Amino acid sequence: MSNLNVVKTFILIGIPHIPALDTTLFGIFLVIYILTVVGNLLILLVINMDSHLHIPMYYFQANLPLLDMCISTVTVSKMLMTFISPGGRDISFHSCVSQIYFFHFLGSTVCFLYTIMPYDRYLVISYPLRYTSMMTEIMCALLATSTWLSGSLHSAVQTILTFRLPYCGPNQSQHYFCDAQPILKLACANTSTNEMVIFINITIVASGCFCLIAVSYVSIVCSILKIRTTEGRHKAFETCASHCIVILCFFVPCVFIYLRPGSKDAVDVVVAVFYTVLTLLLNPILNNLRNKEVKRMLFKLRSESVFSQSK
Repeated sequence: MSNLNVVKTFILIGIPHIPALDTTLFGIFLVIYILTVVGNLLILLVINMDSHLHIPMYYFQANLPLLDMCISTVTVSKMLMTFISPGGRDISFHSCVSQIYFFHFLGSTVCFLYTIMPYDRYLVISYPLRYTSMMTEIMCALLATSTWLSGSLHSAVQTILTFRLPYCGPNQSQHYFCDAQPILKLACANTSTNEMVIFINITIVASGCFCLIAVSYVSIVCSILKIRTTEGRHKAFETCASHCIVILCFFVPCVFIYLRPGSKDAVDVVVAVFYTVLTLLLNPILNNLRNKEVKRMLFKLRSESVFSQSK
């Protein structure tokens, strides 16, 4: 990183709104954050407690709640501080570096994890009898670890390219957390090369993952159509439908923000709220709570809780 930096603190403007709505917005996003954390913790608890869910598919599913909670904490926690006081908008230079790194690390890890999950479901549907021998515990661990390592590498490139430039002038970012594009606009140097490399990096990762996901789902659909019973086809389609919705909710806003020319700060902030706040809230419902095994375990936990209280 450059030694020419004189900016010690960045100021996050936050979500565009009138000051009178500070308390209301703080309450709304605090409730969303709590529900997101509680929902994902519940999913982790259920998967950990039920031995029937200790299979490869839920091994990958268990990574998602952890990642979602971390992303929400990295972004929403700082957003809440911007509503409390003017001083809550300040973030130190090094904290900004950390926030950019962890946001892109967690986000890209989710992207890679979404790429692996359709392949796992393809094996379940196409090779049900050979699935356990093909997707062993070691294979699951290797695939999951590779997503975290790839996410770390991708994020390191983003962070280094952002902060290798000097920051010596304006320090107000039109966002509610530190992200590469808004921060690059504050650099005291020509950022075109850095922006181009970051754009290419994100394009390769996002388009590569999306193409692999598309290929996996084409293969899944072909396998589903070969299922003889209507009930079997319906169950297979239902299993994949929620995952497709989550993938679209993740990729569409990311493509809109990072892969389109002429970004506008206010629009980007609103879209960012969708995939860093609302999508993370919906993920436990779309990914897990529609699953019969998960719902069965949740009802069991609820019944045991009610029974213990009645005693």
